[in-house]
Amino acid sequence: MIFVYLRGHDFRYEVNELIKVFYFDTAIEFIENKVFPDEKSLLIVSDMASTTNEVSVITEVFRGKKLIFSDTIEDITKIDVKENNKNKIAKLAVKQSIFNALAKINPIKVPWGVLTGIRPTKIVHDLLGKGIEEKQVNNILTKEYKLHESKANLTLDIALAEKEILDKVDYNKFSLYVNIPFCPTRCLYCSFLSNPIDKYGDLVDTYTDKLIYEIHKIKVLLKDKTIDTVYIGGGTPTALPAKNLDKIIKNIYEAFGKEHIREFTVEAGRPDTITKDMLLMLHQNDIKRISINPQTMCEKTLFLIGRNHTPQDIIDAFQLAKNIGFEIINMDIIVGLPEEGPEEVKATMNEIMKLNPENLTVHTMAIKRASKLKESLDDYSLTTQNTIEEMLSITRSYAENMSMYPYYMYRQKQILGNFENVGFSKQGKECIYNILIMEEKQTIIAAGAGGITKIYYPKENRIERVPNVKDLKEYIDRVEEMIQRKEKYIKTLT
Repeated sequence: MIFVYLRGHDFRYEVNELIKVFYFDTAIEFIENKVFPDEKSLLIVSDMASTTNEVSVITEVFRGKKLIFSDTIEDITKIDVKENNKNKIAKLAVKQSIFNALAKINPIKVPWGVLTGIRPTKIVHDLLGKGIEEKQVNNILTKEYKLHESKANLTLDIALAEKEILDKVDYNKFSLYVNIPFCPTRCLYCSFLSNPIDKYGDLVDTYTDKLIYEIHKIKVLLKDKTIDTVYIGGGTPTALPAKNLDKIIKNIYEAFGKEHIREFTVEAGRPDTITKDMLLMLHQNDIKRISINPQTMCEKTLFLIGRNHTPQDIIDAFQLAKNIGFEIINMDIIVGLPEEGPEEVKATMNEIMKLNPENLTVHTMAIKRASKLKESLDDYSLTTQNTIEEMLSITRSYAENMSMYPYYMYRQKQILGNFENVGFSKQGKECIYNILIMEEKQTIIAAGAGGITKIYYPKENRIERVPNVKDLKEYIDRVEEMIQRKEKYIKTLT
């Protein structure tokens, strides 16, 4: 048990998130009065004190009544992250001090330092936008945000790769995300909105019609705006019958104009949903970018995580797609799946290297609250932080051998080993939508159950999130309300 006593500030959320990085499975309780715990528990005291000339932060860590470590930041104004917001500096100072203390008493690696609730590249884009040189940006990441040198370099490399695309973003345009909340089955690790198609198949046609209705209403709301990119995700979009997905795509073209869309991506996802008829329909609709996501090429693991296909099915689906003529195929894998280690990752990467896709997305396993895995953690063997680090290194080496470079990245809560998810691409084959959704520099309108619209205000560099309801039946019954939610914010766009 960890008890936390805050004095002079109330950055409870930020403190809680940082402590969880060091103590993943330990209960955390904030207390109103400083009371020493028993010998098995920790007390973390975070104290912010002000004098006439300066503000200081002190962190003390006790086991029982014994002080085992303390850290002091004597003057928080010396923290240099090129930021004038005093509240942000104060939060960072508190996190720095707690990080310094916990890093001394806990052997766990924290490669992303104090960054718990922000995409690291956002910091880099902000600093570069202020004219800060790359070397100084790197120094800020390592010194002030406590990133490991390798993560600082990765963040800077990705931000520079993204910048080439972000510098050309037209803020007067928008992108469209369409959510298909159906899957053949629910994978062990999955927390996304996915309804088994065999159980909810009777709602597919109704959902399709309601989704198309929302899409056309979005067109009316955005009559003065031009579309940029389209992404159909899920779930597994290809779990739908081909005729339904064909109808959705054709209505997107009808509503927004096919000629305006510079990139159209469809997650084909699981190979057990990929048929020749499905691929031909997508190709005939001029879809050039799809995903075929194995997650692993180890048959034993596929069975364990609940995917009803074999590695050979993945290979067959990929080769069929290439023979039909798809220009860009992304493949997703997950590092840290139950019972897998470096040898299994090497085996997976060997098979992917033979296929030679244009994009590769490497996810680090995250234990999500809504997943089956979270409910039954004791039944599975998950790997250590050092082993995950080794496995990620293997994927990077293979990506380099396939002439790929990292071009976008994001992190998740409860991610194993405190690592990250990275998208790799061959030169010129990057997914523009992925960069836009991660960096939040363009309005993205979401249609469908569980979709989250992000309205971007460039003058203020901020977004407003407008969620659709997640429940499939609720969405069908309340689609008009989902449209009205968006209308309120779309009207504020200039």
